[in-house]
Parts: sequence; C-alpha cells; structure tokens
Amino acid sequence: MSAREKWTLAVSCLTVALVVGSMAALYTALAPIATETGATQTQLTWVVDGYTLVLACLLLPAGAMGDRYGRRRVLAVGLAVFAGASLIPLFASDPTWIIASRSLAGAGAALMMPSTLSIMTATFPAAHRGRAVGMWAGVAGSGAIIGLLCSGMLLRWWSWTSIFIAFAVAGAALLLAACTVPESRQEVRRRMDIVGSAAVVAAIALIVVGLIEAPSRGWADPVVLMLFAGGAVATLVFGAVELRIEHPLLDLRLFGDRIFGGAALSVGLQFLVMFGLAFLIVQYLQLILGYGALESAVAIAPLGVPLVGISVLAPWLEPRVGLRLLTVPGFLLVAAGLYLTSRLTVDAVYLDVLWPLLLLGAGMGLCMAPATTAIMTATPADDHGVGAAVNDAAREVGAAIGIAVAGSILATGYSNRIASALEHVPASARGAAADSPAAALEVAQTLGAAGARLSEAAQAAFVDGHSNAALVLSLVTAASALVLALWIPEREPAAYGRHAKREDVEARPIPVG
Repeated sequence: MSAREKWTLAVSCLTVALVVGSMAALYTALAPIATETGATQTQLTWVVDGYTLVLACLLLPAGAMGDRYGRRRVLAVGLAVFAGASLIPLFASDPTWIIASRSLAGAGAALMMPSTLSIMTATFPAAHRGRAVGMWAGVAGSGAIIGLLCSGMLLRWWSWTSIFIAFAVAGAALLLAACTVPESRQEVRRRMDIVGSAAVVAAIALIVVGLIEAPSRGWADPVVLMLFAGGAVATLVFGAVELRIEHPLLDLRLFGDRIFGGAALSVGLQFLVMFGLAFLIVQYLQLILGYGALESAVAIAPLGVPLVGISVLAPWLEPRVGLRLLTVPGFLLVAAGLYLTSRLTVDAVYLDVLWPLLLLGAGMGLCMAPATTAIMTATPADDHGVGAAVNDAAREVGAAIGIAVAGSILATGYSNRIASALEHVPASARGAAADSPAAALEVAQTLGAAGARLSEAAQAAFVDGHSNAALVLSLVTAASALVLALWIPEREPAAYGRHAKREDVEARPIPVG
C-alpha cells in the first residue's frame, strides 16, 4: 500500500469505529444519566434508539449524496454535524435535549458511514481493495466493543458528560483528517431521487420503530401492527418508484444478482445475531457473573481478536474458494457458539463464556468481510456510495431485529418463570421485579432472607430466558446457513462484472477542485 492508501484506510477505519462505537458507548451511561437528569425509562430508550433510528433511515440517501456531490465532502459534513451535535448535552442536559442531540448525531453518522467505505473502494486498486475492506469490516464488526471499552474507562473517573466530550473531540479530529483524503464522485452527476429517498426513509423508520416497540408492547399490539403495515406499504411504494424512474436511488435489479443479494442478506443476518447476542451476553455478565460496565466490556473484547484477524485474511481467500464456502462455515461456527451460549447456567464461570465468544468471532470473521467486498464489487463504481449504504442499512436493520427478537424472548422467558417467586415481594416493588431481573436483584437486597430466595429465583429466571433467546438465535443462524448455501452460487466470478464494467471495477478517484 502507498502512504496515501494507508492514510485513507486509517481515517476510514477510525471513522467507522466512531460511528459504530457511538451506538454502544451510552449503554454504560444510562444509569447515571437517569440519576442526574431524571430521565424516564422510555426517554433512556430513545437516548439510544434515536441515534440508531435516524442513522438507519438516512443511510441510502446519504450514500447517494456522496456519489453525486463528493464522498469526501459528505464525510466532512457528517463529521461536523456529529461533533457539533455531541456538544449539545454539555449546555442542555434535559433528557429531551439529549435525545435531540443523539438524533442529530445519527444524521451526521449517516453521512459518515457509507462515505468511509466508498472512499476506500474508489481509492484502492483491485490488488489492495480486498484487504482494505477486510480491515474496515473487522473494525466495524468490533466497533461496539471499542465503544463499550472507551465509555467504561471514561465513567471510571468522570461523569457521563465525558462521553459526549470524547465524541466531539474525536469528530473534530477526524474532520481535520478527512479533509486530506482523496475526493471521488460520479463521472456524470445525476439528479437525486427525492421521492425514492422519502419512501425508503419512511419504510425504514416505520419498520425500525415497530421493532423497537414490539418487545414492550407485544408483537400483536395494534400500534406495532400498524407500524409494520405502514412500513410494508412504504416499501412497496419505494419499489414501484425505483423500477420506474431513469436514475433510481437504488437499482433494485442488483438484488437479482445472487452474489449481491446473498451478500446483503448475509450482512443483515450477521448483525441480527451479533447485536442480539450482545444484548444477552452483557446482561449475563452483569447479572450472573456480577461484572461492572468496564469489566463486561473487557470480558467481551476477546471476540474481536478472531473477528478482526480473520476479516483481514478472508478477502484473500474469497476469490480462491468463493463466497459460499466462507459464508456457510462462518454461519455454522456462529450457530455453534450461540448454542454453547444457550447452555450457560447460573453456576458458569468466565471461561464458559469465553469459548463461545471466540467461536462467534471466528465465524463472523469468515463471513463479514467477504460479504461487504461482494456488495461493493457487484455495484458500479459510480454508485459505490449507495452500495456502501446498502451494506450499512442491512447492518442497522439486522441489529434492530436482533435486539427486538432477543429482548422479546428473554422478557417472555423471565416473566413466565419469575411469577411464582413474587408472592413474598412487597406489592409496591412487585411490578418492577416482574419486568426486570436487575430490579428484582435490587429489591432482593432489601428483603433479608426472603431476598436471597428472590435473588436466586431472578437469576434462574433470567438464565432461562437467556437460554431460550440464545437457542432461537442459534437455530436462526443454522437455518440461514442452509438458505445462503442454496442461494449463493458456488463460484461465479462473472457476477462481479454483471453490473460493472472492468473499467468501473478498477476506477480511480475523480480529481475534484
């Protein structure tokens, strides 16, 4: 790699680490935010979900803007918005302002994330592109761990506002760095697809809000069903618009390519599993093993070692063995890791958690980078921003589904088993203990001998729900391996040229200015 390529790779990887890490960093700060600002549980949920929702909704339009107006320019704007939004809670700490800050930061992140990948694929020649994308995918996959580690260390010595200061400083520093990376854009600038952009924003917003609300309201709740129905209608409108106009936001014919379509599905399923697991395992470490926020992040960190290491090698293997022969074994390793996770008990020790995490990291490493590489290679060079946005949107929607499914199964399993242990709990605390294992353990500390029985029952009930959720995720992953084995062709080099001419695949950045 040349010095310019190494610098571009470093800026891109650090930026995507900031975007993904910012999703998870506030998990560790929710308790102090609630204590100091008086935020309700619903407001705390939107402190996290406001960022993710806006990010997911705006990815495709943001990727298209980068293709049309310059990917470096859009990246710089996104970093400026992200850094500025992160300063708001330092001056207005009301929960409403914190939610507004995170939502605005999500808009900045949507401009940042697809730009990082599309800048790299436009800058790197084919010989180096796979390794660069592998490193990017590895960092993106382990970004949540990085966010948890950094926020945990900050909270060890400072207040929750230090996390927002760190966001602003990192955003400002990367803004300066982003101004030095190569610019690239479409050879012929096309008009933005405004109607398609509005339809896809509505579709993703309605579906993701439905997924967020489903675990608490119930999957059959009328509001949830209306959200899903509205999302389905908006999706149909988006499809109809994209198939009729001359320059669509997203060429839906790309999904007819079994490589592109299979890779996009693979990415979505990977993040469904990863964030569903993260939702489960962090709580297991804290409620069963008694770890704090920083200790939990450190305990999960080994997952990133095989994930990043194998992600760097996987793009080198993919042209030699094919996407299918990396994806299917990768998913089977993940399924095995999830099955072992489902066997954890209240008497488990950290080593019982470590081996499943290493299996999961290895499986993700095998399939994550090749899927991202396949999406970008099958996308014409002029539309790499949109291709990157498809990759990123699949991650965000998959993550939302994973958290919703894991949360719903965990809550159901816990509630069903804890009910019989609540008869000795004061009526004023019974509702909280029935809904939350953390609340049940807190109540138990005030009940003396009866508290010990409640504590044991709450842990057993949590592990029961945790095991059910992990087992379902394992079965989903194993079934996904079968579907992808049938869908993705064994070897199809021609697919990489079906939508992109050779000169597109080898395209260099178009000088600007």
